[in-house]
Amino acid sequence: MFRNLSPGALGIKCDWVEGLDLARDAGYDGADLNILEARRIADEQGVDAVKELFASRGLKIGGWGLPVAWRGPLPQFYEQLSRLPALAEFAAELGCRRVTSGIGGWHDTLPRQENWDLCVSRLKLVAPILNDHGHRLGLEFISPRTSRAGKKYGFVYSMDGMLALCCAVGTGNVGLLFDVWHWYCACSTLDDVRHLTASDVVYVHINDAPVGIDVLDQMDLQRCLPGETGVIPNVELLQILKGMGYDGPVTIEPFNQKVKDAIAESPLKAAVMAREALDGVWLAADI
Repeated sequence: MFRNLSPGALGIKCDWVEGLDLARDAGYDGADLNILEARRIADEQGVDAVKELFASRGLKIGGWGLPVAWRGPLPQFYEQLSRLPALAEFAAELGCRRVTSGIGGWHDTLPRQENWDLCVSRLKLVAPILNDHGHRLGLEFISPRTSRAGKKYGFVYSMDGMLALCCAVGTGNVGLLFDVWHWYCACSTLDDVRHLTASDVVYVHINDAPVGIDVLDQMDLQRCLPGETGVIPNVELLQILKGMGYDGPVTIEPFNQKVKDAIAESPLKAAVMAREALDGVWLAADI
């Protein structure tokens, strides 16, 4: 595993190369790939120029977001899908084979079965293209009850539910973007995580939860830095991930006012503060 920076996950607004500088200066091990910006640079300067952006900063490549709105209108989906093979080939050449996307645990217009059928049918077209180039797709489930309340139709919002969807796609290269926040808000257990294998986990988000709030009342955009409260057992979760052989990025995603205040003062200060928080649970887990 390695400590990975995604500036947007901290609420930092910057261009991609500035984010790579920030990851280096703040002491991270890796940073994510902006696939479209990287492709533009490669078209102008060559693929080696993109590789050098990471190598010269001593950074590993984390993952890249799927550039296909696969639940959107069909014409848009097919147009974006047509571009995916070339992007997947390019990312593979860079050595970055972890792709991420997410699914809300509700829908305002699609009943559960229709939503399931849509997801499976679209992903059955996306996943084989990624698989052809050695990529794995990590899907994030979105779990807080407060986010789902009042929505007309429920959908997959737990780890086991998302794993079932991955199995339904059936290509063997679809697994989890495992966010410890959503694991916690879905009332999952450590034993649930112990049942996972390294092939189930593509990418990891880490954070903590505020104290004094029932798990069913937690609000998605009010989180804490890793280890800040101990509500989420980050040390144990990291130990389980290490034990299963997960070797990918661990990205901090706190949605935290303390971080926002630090960003206003200095993005570097905020990035360092987040990395230092992660270091605490990292060392405790003996990573």
